Amino acid sequence: MSRPGGVPEIVRRAQAGDEDAFQALYRDQVGRVYAVCLRLSGDRGAADELTQDVFVRLWERLRSFRGESAFSTWLHRLATNVVLMAQRSRGRRERRVASVEDPAVYDRGTAPRAGEGLDLENALARLPPGAREVFVLHDVEGFGHAEVGRLLGIAEGTSKAQLFRARRLLREMLER
Repeated sequence: MSRPGGVPEIVRRAQAGDEDAFQALYRDQVGRVYAVCLRLSGDRGAADELTQDVFVRLWERLRSFRGESAFSTWLHRLATNVVLMAQRSRGRRERRVASVEDPAVYDRGTAPRAGEGLDLENALARLPPGAREVFVLHDVEGFGHAEVGRLLGIAEGTSKAQLFRARRLLREMLER
């Protein structure tokens, strides 16, 4: 149910401080938020922490939601921003820490061991951070290059180059 102005009733109740309504929003949205955090971070542990950070930020900013877009779209943007800000604050060196137990899989030319298999989530986790972020934001989440550039603080041309690189690396990984 939505009231005039486009704010769903459950959101309106949560904005008014109804903790049960906020818990219902959490249960409804946590899977989607976790998926965004995992795809952007490439690390399950980080995705767990980031998901919690998103919902803390949601609680703090929920009153600013005016219903000008769908709530899920607004929350998706909030989640994306939380992840990107966390990555920026950690710096490039920490972002490059291996997200799998065997860092050798990051070496160029190293294929997964027999029986490991390779799914898209694993392949995404193996991409360099910049290429992964652009690929997820553009190809998975549907942002245009101009918006990706603005979100990541890079030029539109850099976004296009990173997307080309990500697609090439994914193709190479998945063809092995």
